[in-house]
Amino acid sequence: MTAPTPAQLAAADPAASVWVTANAGTGKTRVLTDRLLRLLLEGADPESILCLTFTKAAAAEMLLRIEARLSGWVAASDEVLAAELTELTGGPVTAELLGSARRLFARVLDLPLGLGIMTIHALCGALLRRFPLEAGIAPHFETIDERTAAELVREARSEVQRAGREESTPLGRALGILAVTMADGSLGEALAEAVAQRLPLLAARAAYPSLDAMIEAIHAALGAEPGLEPVELDRRACADGEFDAAVELDGL
Repeated sequence: MTAPTPAQLAAADPAASVWVTANAGTGKTRVLTDRLLRLLLEGADPESILCLTFTKAAAAEMLLRIEARLSGWVAASDEVLAAELTELTGGPVTAELLGSARRLFARVLDLPLGLGIMTIHALCGALLRRFPLEAGIAPHFETIDERTAAELVREARSEVQRAGREESTPLGRALGILAVTMADGSLGEALAEAVAQRLPLLAARAAYPSLDAMIEAIHAALGAEPGLEPVELDRRACADGEFDAAVELDGL
């Protein structure tokens, strides 16, 4: 491993509050790893340290690097360990520091839950599991991964489309209008957007006593006459007088 640059050495100093911005592969994970190791060397309680990453891969990589460094310190000679600690901290190495470095691996292994290196999502899940009643969720809830969530969304969308084949139902009429006015790809995108915006849509629906009342409010907000077919709405929206024709375009 190459020696840290002066900027990396300064960023890894636990005594400083640091913001690091860099491109991929320029050493951000190394800085975080060195910073955590220096915290441990200065006597910080391993259980009091929390490191957050955006991805599971980054969290796993950081944990592997730390465990590899700590395990290597156990078996390294005093000369090799002293050289590595000098490179890491940028300062002198004492016999006490050497002893502390060799004991860190055992301290980390004894942690009940391991080092606190996790993704932001994992932290949120842990907090919800600790305070489920305060969050208003079931105590024994389970989270799903992105692949499972996507599969459930596809199944729900297919169920909506199957249920919408009955043209006499409100859902059937709504899908019929969408199918006429939108292409196949656009229809799928519209359904996907509706699923993505389900919370605002549900909140809007709950604000009115009925679906018809919500539709009337939408018509009123848009200034559209209720009951008009989409084609007629398009025709009226494009009629003369609906737009300001006296518009000056820059450069024309």
